[in-house]
Amino acid sequence: MKDDGAAGLQLRIETVRGSGFSAAYQAGEPRATEFFEYPPGSRSALRAKAAEIDRRFDRATRLRAVRCLEGELSPALERWVEEGGYMVTTGQQPALFGGPLYCVVKALAAVRLAAWAQEALDRPVLPVYWMASEDHDWDEADHIEIISPGNELHRISLPPPDTHRRPPLSRIQLGPGVDGCVERLRSLLPANEWSRLYVEMTADAFAPGAIFSEACLRLLQGLLGRFGVRFVDAASLRVKEASAPMLADELGRATESEELLEATGREISRRGFALQVPVLEGAVNLFLDGPAGRERLYRDGAGFRLRTSGRRLSLDDVLARQHHDPGSLSPNVLLRPVVESALLPTLAYVAGPGEIAYFAQLRPYFERLGVGMPVVHPRPGVVPVEAKIAKVLVKFGLEPDDLGRPLHEIAATFAREATPEAVRNHLAELRRGAGSSLAALDRDARSLDPTLAGPTRQARSSIFGALAELERKIAGAVKRESRIALTQIEKAAIHLFPRGVPAERVQSPLYYLGRYGDGFLDRLAAEASPPKLG
Repeated sequence: MKDDGAAGLQLRIETVRGSGFSAAYQAGEPRATEFFEYPPGSRSALRAKAAEIDRRFDRATRLRAVRCLEGELSPALERWVEEGGYMVTTGQQPALFGGPLYCVVKALAAVRLAAWAQEALDRPVLPVYWMASEDHDWDEADHIEIISPGNELHRISLPPPDTHRRPPLSRIQLGPGVDGCVERLRSLLPANEWSRLYVEMTADAFAPGAIFSEACLRLLQGLLGRFGVRFVDAASLRVKEASAPMLADELGRATESEELLEATGREISRRGFALQVPVLEGAVNLFLDGPAGRERLYRDGAGFRLRTSGRRLSLDDVLARQHHDPGSLSPNVLLRPVVESALLPTLAYVAGPGEIAYFAQLRPYFERLGVGMPVVHPRPGVVPVEAKIAKVLVKFGLEPDDLGRPLHEIAATFAREATPEAVRNHLAELRRGAGSSLAALDRDARSLDPTLAGPTRQARSSIFGALAELERKIAGAVKRESRIALTQIEKAAIHLFPRGVPAERVQSPLYYLGRYGDGFLDRLAAEASPPKLG
């Protein structure tokens, strides 16, 4: 089905919001960009990175790379291997019903960047989404948020599978409770042909008995496959077998890794930035499935200790576990990008603000392991503005960013601006006149008797306090008279900045798909380019 209903939706594409290191990187400040091997958006950087990949990848290693992708080895992928192709990657950890909107934005930005790279290099480039299915943060993965037709933000949450363990999401099987989440989703979307289609797609992927991470991957495949996005499941047997030697090697080089990361971290801190990922003393950049779930390994003498359960293991114990179950050993957030670039011919990675900040810690880590750092492209930020929200903004002369402040501040600003001009002028005139008269009175009174300075200060405080109270009461009267307008502004703020953060970080893409259909993704695919493409 196709529909032009998305034509009534504005998509504002902007630099992704971020602070600290990410903001400095996107502004091109050397104190941030110097931590990276290549600048984003440069054709010469892409060519240099492609040459580095060609030195490491031949036909056999490219064939190994495509076998890490989900699905069968198609004729198109075989041609990609024979023609010496590359990949542009992005990714995220799994989440209920696919996660927030920005997950889809990242994937479609990778599609655009891959097309640009393919034209620049005249070689095939695949957009690839790395599903970080070994993640174990259930609190981030277990919910979805969506705005109802009544303009209220609702959270749909899945009950935890086991409160005593924290297994990776690739080892969690969905129970019957997921059916209730699907029905809640259905109740929060408008009853139309599009919402029925996408709810059924969601129900098909997130069915009882399915593995959590595989359900997320299947839904995103259904949404994004037609744009050419390929997927990697980090916990798949093919990925684990291909990365096993690298993970085993890291066990023996953990001290060296810590020293490298600490040195880079000190330099990042010296330049005035906070570390995105703290480097913990004695911590290995690996997790092992243990009694408490996915547990961080720590060095302990000649062996290792599991952080949560405290169980001690020798090197041979860990290697035996990995041999018996390749999925039991997994990289942490700092080692994962290096593993990805070792397995895949990754030209560039489309990164969010937090990812940009932790990539900055990794260049020496990449170099030590003989793997080139990819070009790190900031993902675009997307602000969807529906027609009903656009009308409110126009009506009150607001920009979307105006609604990113706390609602009480928005209401106070509105009250000030909604106060009749004559009243504002009278108040301003009264303040100026009172200030001038009180200053003259203070001067003349003190010349008469210096002890009058205290009483004149008290009089000044009382008068200006009374003026402030009068202004507050006038603002309250305006708010009461403007209650309907403030309600409209508040509802608009919920759509643009739910819980005070940009909608793309909270709202599910299913909200927009259920209202605007396939046209919503088509618009995103056409417009959501990474910034600074030259």
